[in-house]
Amino acid sequence: MIARGPARRTARRTSRRTSRRVNRRQEAVRQAMAPPPVQQPPPAAQPVAPTPAPPPVVAGGVTDDQISRLKELATLKEQGILTEDEFAAQKAKILG
Repeated sequence: MIARGPARRTARRTSRRTSRRVNRRQEAVRQAMAPPPVQQPPPAAQPVAPTPAPPPVVAGGVTDDQISRLKELATLKEQGILTEDEFAAQKAKILG
């Protein structure tokens, strides 16, 4: 015998509820069986190169580097490789 009227609607509603419940359980089982998502490690921070320290300033506002370059120029002038004008020009460049 086939259900008719309100009994038929009740049967359909019960059938849909049961199907939904079964589908939810099956989905839960699928998710539980699935491998966990692979998490990408955070990108490695790029190493920051330390900024070079400014050369130490000695009395008079002249750095050690400038002093050594001036000594080299003086040696070249004494050897006759640089003229007085060339020495003065290079000295002005170094001292700014």
